[in-house]
Amino acid sequence: MRKSNTGVEISLADRLARDIQSGVFGTGAWLKQIDLQERYDAKRLEVRRALDHLTQRRVIQHVPNRGYHVYAVDVDQQNHIRDIRVLLEVGAAADLMPNVTDARVARMRALAERFASLLLNGTLLEQYEVNLEFHATLYDMCSNRELVSLIHDMRGRAVAAPATQWMTRARIEKSVGEHFEIVAALEARDVARLQRIIGEHVHQVMS
Repeated sequence: MRKSNTGVEISLADRLARDIQSGVFGTGAWLKQIDLQERYDAKRLEVRRALDHLTQRRVIQHVPNRGYHVYAVDVDQQNHIRDIRVLLEVGAAADLMPNVTDARVARMRALAERFASLLLNGTLLEQYEVNLEFHATLYDMCSNRELVSLIHDMRGRAVAAPATQWMTRARIEKSVGEHFEIVAALEARDVARLQRIIGEHVHQVMS
């Protein structure tokens, strides 16, 4: 691991996130710090900060006076959140389109390219962070700020991708393609096309 404390914590957090995603720690499993110290050959403070890092990103949940556990996914709740997200995010396409500029399209393309490059050499958490930035940049073009707040709220209530087992390479590759399709729709100023792609994208990442 890198000597930098921050680097150690992020590296440890990524390793733990990958183990959660692969099923080493099952849904609802409690994460005991002493066990993690031994498993990852890490110091207590490093483990604690890695756990806090993953808690902030909704990969795990902290229960006061009890500890940390992997999210227990409520399928019905996640399906309801997905349906609400589709309504909000598809609806946002028409609101944001008048604010699309060539500079903003270029920014979106750069983020799509960055996400694609991380497929080969990035960490799971790096992929997650750039994906968040891509979608935040997209909806930042909306004029209706209340709509943006609702979108961020619903996205925040969904279980983070690194906490689930859906994030296979094939799924990530599909997301890469959809990101570039979103950029193409923005460049063409095609609202209907953007709405279709957003709907498909939300369905595939939450199915």
